[in-house]
Amino acid sequence: MESTLEYPCPICNSEQGLTLSVHTSEIAYFGEHTEMTLVCHQCGWRNTDFIPSEGKKPSAWSLIIDKPELMTTRVVRSSSCTVKIVELGLEVEPGDNATGYISNVEGVLNRFADAIAMIQRSAILDGEEALEKVESCQDLIDRIARIKEGRESVELLLLDPNGHSQILHKSATSTELSEEEIETLAIGPQIPIFDSEDLAT
Repeated sequence: MESTLEYPCPICNSEQGLTLSVHTSEIAYFGEHTEMTLVCHQCGWRNTDFIPSEGKKPSAWSLIIDKPELMTTRVVRSSSCTVKIVELGLEVEPGDNATGYISNVEGVLNRFADAIAMIQRSAILDGEEALEKVESCQDLIDRIARIKEGRESVELLLLDPNGHSQILHKSATSTELSEEEIETLAIGPQIPIFDSEDLAT
């Protein structure tokens, strides 16, 4: 289903409205979910999120990655989810433009590696004064490669105050987040959705 929302773009403030696409499907072990995508055709801003049909509690999902076979494990990350690789000290919090995605463990590792490589390229341009940063980035990239090959073990964590994220593997564990833990987490974009009747009042 696709419709136009009479609501300004949160990035460019265009009054042309946002296009909302809604698609419902079934994900194995995750159940029925709704994929919602908002698009501004003026500036190209896009936000995608995944919402389970059943209400979920704020949750922390954990998986110990210690063998190559786990690379294909499905990962559902919503726009409100913080992703951590504990042993590497890596963390991605949801910012204002955070978007949800469905990937696998290897895809999550690749996202970290790509971000680190971008930082490394920038540091190389800074010359010798950034040599330590370049070497630190390379060390992280090498460790991620070893993790993919099963030569290093790490814990992958998904922390979601909205409970919309999940690691779909029998070895993954889930615990409910406490109120104190929720307060420390970023919650990502909170895009209000109105219909035309709401805006007319």
